[in-house]
Amino acid sequence: MQLDKNTIQEFQNTIFSWYENHKRDLAWRNTQDPYAIWISESMLCQTQVSRVKGFHETRMSVFPTVEDLASASTEQVLRYWSGLGYNNRALRLKKAAMEIIAHGAFPSDYTTLITLPGIGDYIANAILAFSKNEDVVVVDTNIRRIMLHWFGDVIEKEEWPESKIIKQLVEQTLPHGKARIRYNALMDYGALELTARKAWIPSLTKQSKFEGSVRQVRSSLVKYLLQQIDRTMTLDSIDLMFPERLDIANILLSMQKDGLIEISGQNIWIKK
Repeated sequence: MQLDKNTIQEFQNTIFSWYENHKRDLAWRNTQDPYAIWISESMLCQTQVSRVKGFHETRMSVFPTVEDLASASTEQVLRYWSGLGYNNRALRLKKAAMEIIAHGAFPSDYTTLITLPGIGDYIANAILAFSKNEDVVVVDTNIRRIMLHWFGDVIEKEEWPESKIIKQLVEQTLPHGKARIRYNALMDYGALELTARKAWIPSLTKQSKFEGSVRQVRSSLVKYLLQQIDRTMTLDSIDLMFPERLDIANILLSMQKDGLIEISGQNIWIKK
C-alpha cells in the first residue's frame, strides 16, 4: 500500500494549516522532559484534557522528578491522583518510577520503555515523539479517526488488520523530523475539528458506565479512606456504605491484591 505524494501533501497541508490557527496551549507541550510527558500521557488515558490540566500542574509541583514519585508513599500518590479515576494507573506510575530509579536513568528507547508497568505501545512511542522528536508511529483514538476519514477507501481495499494499515498510513504521512508538532496537530485536529460526532466514526472501545460499577465502589472507598484522619475504616462501616453490594468482599480483596489497601481482621487502610 503506497499513497501518492499529492495525497500526502494535501493531507499534511490541511492538518498543519488548521493547527496554526487552532492549537491548544497545554503545559506538557512546553517541555521535552520525558518524565513530564510520561505523566501527562498516563493521565490523558481515558480522561479528558480539560480535567487533566489542573491535575498535571499539581502533580508536577508535588512530584517534580521521577525520584520524588518513586519515593512517595502510596497514600501520597493516590491523594494527588484522586479525581482522575482508575487508581491502578497511579500505582503503576509509582512502580514504574521505582524501576526507572533502579535502572539508573529515564529510558530513552522503546525496548526499555515498553517493559515498564503501565507503559504500552502508545505511551512508549508518545514519550519518544514528544521528548526526542523521533519519527515513531503514534496512534490514539483521534489519529485513528483521522486516518479512517481521510483514507477510508484505501483501508477498505486492504485485507490486513485495521491497526496495521493505520500504522502504515501514519508512517507514510509523517513529515521527517516533525513528529512532535505533527502529532500535536493531529491530536488537536481530531479532538476539536474532526470529532467522532462529525466523522461518524465510533471508537474501537467504549468506556463502561461508571455509576453503580465496581470502579465507582473502588473509587469511593479510596476517596473515603483518604479523608479519614487515620486513613482506616472497618468492614462494618463499609457494609453500611454499600448495603446492596453483595460483591463487596470480592471488591476489597481485588483492591488488596492491586496494592491499594491492606486488610487485617475488621480493619482496612490505605497501603503505606
